[in-house]
Amino acid sequence: MMSSELAEAIGGFTHDPLGYALYAFPWGEGALAGMTGPRGWQRHVLAEIGAHLANPATRHQPLRIARASGHGIGKSALVAMVVKWALDTCPNARVLVTANTESQLDTKTGPEIAKWAQLALTAGWFRQTRRALTATAAGHEAAWRCDLVTWSEHNTEAFAGLHNLGRRIVLVFDEASGIADAVWEVALGALTDEGTELIWLALGNPTQNTGAFRECFGKHRSLWRTAQIDAREVEGVNRAYLDELVAAYGEDSDVARVRVRGLFPSSGTMQFIPLDLVEAARRRSVPEGLPSDPVIFGVDCARFGDDESVLAIRCGRDARSRPWKAWRGVDAMQLAGDIALEAARHRPDAIFVDAGNIGAAVVDRLRQLLGSDVPVMEVWFGGKGREAELEPGVAVPTANKRAEMWTRMRAWLAQAALPDHERLRDDLIGPTYGFAADDTRVQLERKPDMKRRGLPSPDWADALACTFAEAVGPRAVPAWLAPPPREDDGAGRYGELG
Repeated sequence: MMSSELAEAIGGFTHDPLGYALYAFPWGEGALAGMTGPRGWQRHVLAEIGAHLANPATRHQPLRIARASGHGIGKSALVAMVVKWALDTCPNARVLVTANTESQLDTKTGPEIAKWAQLALTAGWFRQTRRALTATAAGHEAAWRCDLVTWSEHNTEAFAGLHNLGRRIVLVFDEASGIADAVWEVALGALTDEGTELIWLALGNPTQNTGAFRECFGKHRSLWRTAQIDAREVEGVNRAYLDELVAAYGEDSDVARVRVRGLFPSSGTMQFIPLDLVEAARRRSVPEGLPSDPVIFGVDCARFGDDESVLAIRCGRDARSRPWKAWRGVDAMQLAGDIALEAARHRPDAIFVDAGNIGAAVVDRLRQLLGSDVPVMEVWFGGKGREAELEPGVAVPTANKRAEMWTRMRAWLAQAALPDHERLRDDLIGPTYGFAADDTRVQLERKPDMKRRGLPSPDWADALACTFAEAVGPRAVPAWLAPPPREDDGAGRYGELG
């Protein structure tokens, strides 16, 4: 329960979020040891909100603040401070928070809000659940709250119904570049209440060069108070990490622009595999290989629905000469049986199978059918990723096995031959990329997030990526095809024997 003294003190910060933040949190202690208050850019935003509300002429006009920034500057911490101030200083305030993905909301934004709510002097004023902060004051649970909500372009009711006439509404979009335009449009309805404090905060890495977040800094810039923040200029960031990104990719690269400098990419999105690389591989003649190049099967497994199970076949730089196969709506036994028939036809040196979905059953059945003739290996897309070569001389760490395989595949495409297949092309260029939290590991867009953007699961590309799961040794060739051995002539030179 709140004491009258604390309530009176907190009430004095109704239109002063920066003063509230300095007063309500234990700076210099525990989790905030070594910190004297919010970071400089956070103070600026808090002060901007305070100045808007302190002025009777602007107080009941919508305040829209957008910040595009590099990585690791404390965006979620600012969100948490604003949320707690908004609730503590205005009875029956309504706060709605969403993010680009459900994972972001549940693993980053939500936990950060919960952490700061517990740190505050007013921790007992609100009850925490996984997706909400609700007032502990009797009778106020439904009206005085913060809700963390996921979004869908086809289900925007949570945003359409956000009204709180005569009180306070705070709307927060975290990692705003990935939130669909339809959600932004519906959210505009929350800004129509008369005599109400209306604050809309949009934050994030500027990952996309189109969309509503980009337009906050473009054609709608007169409506928004904007700034683009270079993370290297923010106190308390991991500067070594930022310097590594710039050194690896270049100051003017899209990686440095988006993840360090807070600038929107020069291309449309953070596309992992560019279209020109794929189109060149579709047009390229099949490169001449070696007789010892291994034949490798990659299998991406799907159960039912819209996704396909796909068999990709690669031999060195040639992924075209041997026809691929795709199945829809088949079970593990039929899929394994059909792949075994293809193995009898093409005599692969290794088969790599996506172990998710029905994949584990496919692996077991293939091992039963093929015995020890062909190694059949499981591939766990979420397994630990290793460093992989992105291009000659540039190796990057990867967040998981899927990112590792795609990175190797991307490098291979520069000299490879692909089937002239539209679905494969679309799958390869579909996923965007980013980086795992607080480090330099490359991370591919997740399949559920691609589907939320209206893209299908990249089954064909994942099948090809499986052929890069592990190195496969050269196949044995007849002696008459093997290159002749060479011997040292005693002067450090080698020549053919005989």
